[in-house]
Amino acid sequence: MALREHPADHEGVLVEAADGGNGTGVLVLSGSSGRVELDRARVLAGAGVSAALTYRWFGGDGRPAAIWEYPLEAFAPAVATLVARCDRVVLVGASKTAEAFLAYAADDPAVDAVVALAPSHVVWANVGAGPDGELRPQHSSWSRGGAPLPFVPYDDDADPLGDPPAFTPVYAQSLRSAGDRVAAATIPVERFFGDVLLVAGGDDQVWPSVTFARAVQARRKALDLPTTLVTHPDAGHRVILPGEPVAASGQQMARGGTEVADRELGERAWPEIRRVLDLQ
Repeated sequence: MALREHPADHEGVLVEAADGGNGTGVLVLSGSSGRVELDRARVLAGAGVSAALTYRWFGGDGRPAAIWEYPLEAFAPAVATLVARCDRVVLVGASKTAEAFLAYAADDPAVDAVVALAPSHVVWANVGAGPDGELRPQHSSWSRGGAPLPFVPYDDDADPLGDPPAFTPVYAQSLRSAGDRVAAATIPVERFFGDVLLVAGGDDQVWPSVTFARAVQARRKALDLPTTLVTHPDAGHRVILPGEPVAASGQQMARGGTEVADRELGERAWPEIRRVLDLQ
């Protein structure tokens, strides 16, 4: 399919289907690398959506330097850009933006669906230093209306394993040690009435995304809200969609899985992604 690409704010790119596409607009953002997800945007636009927008959501000129009380409202202008062009809007986030989009969607009726790759069911503490350059004391990753969202702090006595480090044990121990804060930090996914697609690898070494995804699924299924979970036991943190290259950027850490298994998870998820994007 022929595509048109236009520059957008913050190193961003808006990829449009030359034939107008199917009326769906997609905001597609990376996880904690902050990178511009141009390859993924091209794959989605090439599949037939009307527009796929991606940009550097933190880091770089004019953006927050870290994920530290990052205002969820900062995603609203990108959503508005898609609303102006498209009939419906879908958010596609990975890892930290899967966490953010599940929280954001509950308060923006313009969002029709969320695709959450390697998601979290709770809000976590900051990733990176605050404006003062310090990592501690810990703060929420996200804010809304100028107020930080309740969050689960990292247990400073929990150590990652191996080299490069696997952080899954840190997240698991932090949930246990801060158990009294989990309820308040749980993302209110039941307040979003649109479709939610969760995709997670069973060998995720960044955080236990299958466990997190199942928690989201259970919370929504209790109210009979449309929710689908796709997993693969051998896949890791990164989901590779059909036609995507392997992402090379990001912090040095163990992500689990293999390229073969990560691609198999992407293949399993692809029919459901097409359904959510109204491509069937």
